[in-house]
Amino acid sequence: MQCIHCQKCCRQTMMELSEADMVRLERRGHQRRDFVNLGDDGVPRLRNVDEWCIFYDPEARRCREYRSRPLGCVLYPVNMDEDGAIIVDELCPRAGTLSSQELADRGKRLRSLLNTIDREAERR
Repeated sequence: MQCIHCQKCCRQTMMELSEADMVRLERRGHQRRDFVNLGDDGVPRLRNVDEWCIFYDPEARRCREYRSRPLGCVLYPVNMDEDGAIIVDELCPRAGTLSSQELADRGKRLRSLLNTIDREAERR
């Protein structure tokens, strides 16, 4: 699947962040306090500004940190529902172009990422 930069996933994001995501963005010169919201559940999430991800550039209609974006953003539109099933977010106009192999691969990586984020939140 190839992103068409429709920006739908950048609006009102609740993207969870791993420690590796945050460190990578800090290495790019960002201050954690500027791009992270820590939820009541202890899970860090991308901050929104005016309903958009803090890294979204409305003039360019692109992510300012596309190459360094969080792994959850890389794996999108693959997501997990409340029952733990791997799903494809139909909000994405390219969702139907994911192959079954891509879905399986991204789903496996997503489960691993979410397990990591949960373990990290427990340590906070």
